[in-house]
Amino acid sequence: MENAVLITIGDEILSGNTVDTNSNFIATELKNIGIKVLQIFTISDEIETIKETLKSAFEIGDLVITTGGLGPTRDDKTKKALAEFFDDEIALDDVTFEHLKSYMEKRGRSEILERNKEQAFVPTKSTVFQNHYGTAPCMMMEQNGQLSFSLPGVPYEVKPLVKDQIIPYLKNKFALHYICTRIVSVVGIPESVLADIIEDWELALPENLALSYLPIGTRVKLRLTASGDDESVLKQQLEEEIQKLFPLVGEHIIATTEDKIEKILGELLTERKLTISTAESCTGGELAKMITSNSGSSKYFLGGIIPYATEKKVEILKVSQKTVDEFTVVSEQVAQEMAKGCQQLFDTRISLSTTGVAGPGKGEDGKEIGTVFYTIRVNDQDKTFKLYMPHLDRHDFMHFVSQKIIQDLVSILVNIQ
Repeated sequence: MENAVLITIGDEILSGNTVDTNSNFIATELKNIGIKVLQIFTISDEIETIKETLKSAFEIGDLVITTGGLGPTRDDKTKKALAEFFDDEIALDDVTFEHLKSYMEKRGRSEILERNKEQAFVPTKSTVFQNHYGTAPCMMMEQNGQLSFSLPGVPYEVKPLVKDQIIPYLKNKFALHYICTRIVSVVGIPESVLADIIEDWELALPENLALSYLPIGTRVKLRLTASGDDESVLKQQLEEEIQKLFPLVGEHIIATTEDKIEKILGELLTERKLTISTAESCTGGELAKMITSNSGSSKYFLGGIIPYATEKKVEILKVSQKTVDEFTVVSEQVAQEMAKGCQQLFDTRISLSTTGVAGPGKGEDGKEIGTVFYTIRVNDQDKTFKLYMPHLDRHDFMHFVSQKIIQDLVSILVNIQ
């Protein structure tokens, strides 16, 4: 059991109204136990389409996982497609019905049990994995050594089914290898230059280790993946190889454990007992959202403010009106005064500020779309940066700028050890 195919079922995915986050999650979980996803299909909820896609999927991989298309009505097309594909019939499963009944009663919804009773009808050849967070069960079918799992489409139902039931089942059934991964985050070196510098190290990696370059913003993540039978040996192997990187690019490495930049920042702030605050205009709270996405962020994040209107920058952050008049609100000088005012307002060691034009229209002072100034203030020292990214839409602009600011802050903190 080495290869898998994922099938996402639902017109809402095809129309763009709903984003398919399930496939990314499932592919990651499978990768962690040594199963590679070879292809992902997104299809409509039609019986013949589902059957044809199942046929194609089993020609590619030995494991097929479908999400979506399972509902409480008798015309559920996914179940019918499964039954027809595996030459089976659908019938009431007593165990699944009792589970459904208990699920409804615990939530005070027993009056709608009859309307959801159809969820307990499953293909007779299937093995049922009960859903503890919804009404549609997961059905496993096995044929000629190949497996299919059919899950509901709601992400908060998919995740526990995969993590708590399907992954443990696959590991136990197929005695899969351990897969261990480490991420080394490198900043300040273009990807092509970095590849040249570490080429000899990369070529000397043991056969069971694989390296991937993952650029994100101006950071390059080096993902090292090791596979084998002994987890402790793999972890030691990864650590030894990472240590060999330090003589080559050590001054550019900002983390070797965490993946997300906001988690890397959180560890630094916690370790050094530093506090931080934000004053955001063009990023609209995205910085604060990223920083507070970490559990335990209340230890270091004291607060944030979104002074969107110019007068609020002046009124709350004490930005000088004279500075605004002379340099415009989207300027290096205003970003600096915003950061200083924010630091004083929340009494933090570190403050971050942004002022710019996210689009789609020009700013009130005529600055071009995609222009942003941001200041990073640590104690009584600040650094101000300018970016110009007219090609990004509003959402991507806010996210990229926030990622970049946190990355720059991490680099500053690492270098002032």
